[in-house]
Amino acid sequence: MLDASLFADLVTELPAAVRLQRLVTTLRSHFACGAVALLQLQHAQLKPIAVHGLLRETLGRRFDISQHPRLAAILASRQPVRFPPGSDLPDPYDGLLAEQPGEALPVHDCLGMALYVDGQCWGAITLDALSPSCFNALAISQIQQLSLLIEATIRLTELERINRALRQREPESVTNQLADGSGQFEIIGQSATLLRVLQELDVVAASDLPVLLLGETGVGKELFARRLHRMSTRCAKPMVYVNCAALPESLAESELFGHCKGAFSGALSERAGRFDAADGGTLFLDEVGELPLSVQAKLLRVLQNGEIQRLGSDHLRRVNVRLVAATNRDLQQQVKLGEFRADLYHRLSVYPIMVPPLRERTEDLSLLAGHFLELNRSRLGLRSIRLSSAAEIMLLHYGWPGNVRELEHVLSRAAIKALSLGAQRTDIVTLLPELLDLPSEMRQSLPDTSKQNKPVYNFKLATQQWQKQFIEQALAQHANCWAKAARALELDASNLHKLAQRLGIK
Repeated sequence: MLDASLFADLVTELPAAVRLQRLVTTLRSHFACGAVALLQLQHAQLKPIAVHGLLRETLGRRFDISQHPRLAAILASRQPVRFPPGSDLPDPYDGLLAEQPGEALPVHDCLGMALYVDGQCWGAITLDALSPSCFNALAISQIQQLSLLIEATIRLTELERINRALRQREPESVTNQLADGSGQFEIIGQSATLLRVLQELDVVAASDLPVLLLGETGVGKELFARRLHRMSTRCAKPMVYVNCAALPESLAESELFGHCKGAFSGALSERAGRFDAADGGTLFLDEVGELPLSVQAKLLRVLQNGEIQRLGSDHLRRVNVRLVAATNRDLQQQVKLGEFRADLYHRLSVYPIMVPPLRERTEDLSLLAGHFLELNRSRLGLRSIRLSSAAEIMLLHYGWPGNVRELEHVLSRAAIKALSLGAQRTDIVTLLPELLDLPSEMRQSLPDTSKQNKPVYNFKLATQQWQKQFIEQALAQHANCWAKAARALELDASNLHKLAQRLGIK
């Protein structure tokens, strides 16, 4: 019966995300376990692709194989690997199962299997349970028998992704795109707002137009610039980063265009500039609004003619550079004030893209939080670290003026505070609202549980609040069009209306 269900999904036309989600959901139901996760191998990390029974923030985590011995053991074997109750190897999902009664508990039984596609290790499937002895000999035999169907589902999904990419760009670009899986500069999130921007970014990447990335401080404009380069036909060449705000006016010209020996005091030899280094690739000018007016004029000449002139030289050098700039300033206002050249502004803003602030993509908060929590778990040598439900609600209701960077710093400080207050590195560390360095009035609106032996927050109420907030945001983003909001939330329109009525949304 299980084989038939998985095979039916194989021959049914489904979006990739839906097909993989149905896979883990079906497996969890069949094995009656607490959670199932499908993880893709990306260099030395495993990235959750689809999960069922785990907290949503798990999708934002990236599990370093060298720091998770269970995952390493699974990938090292061609057979299913079971970790019975009492195993001294920590489970990466300790404290992350969604349906845990009361406080976070360790996983008691775990089963995993490496997955192979076209002879290469693609990743792994893991099954976890709170109850001991969930995975007996029959379960181990069944997961091994199902491996071919699971791998066929993954292979189909990969083929669909490659075909979709081929329809959008040149084949050699696709090869480079698929080869880049380091995840070092990954943009975390699945919100409709973010996906629209990424789609726009990927389309303009195939052109050679200058791009101006706009957005508040802390939104991660550099990550978007790196994605643009990675998706472009220049991806095999370097992307060179320049922080214009850190360039002294006296050295800005030399830094960008280079200089000849003796061009100024201290110039003891000829030196190439950043444009030379980026030849054939991409030059990213971060905080471009900080460039001195004198340098702006020379930058304009490069954009017009593709020529640079080193400081102290009369010789013009041709360069082939795609320019991407970013700023958190209002350049149009700077133009009016005479602080930025109008002609340069128009050259740079051939294609402007607004990077959304975190408050406009709150659906991504839990994934981003999971990502930063896993980073802190690794840095601090913790067994496990998670948010309490009350702390997560607090994050959802905060405005984040410092955006993603502020979220990262808040969670890093909270993790260190937890240790300083007595949490042990061998514990499942739970971050409570009082550990978050956020305005005190936000904590006052949460229930006081310090004097009662109760859960930090009622899970049902918390879930309802999240659902209500997401639905209201989707309606606001789509001008109260219920059909569009339903599509954005990946819900049936009639089900959305019923859920909204139950939550008191009119």
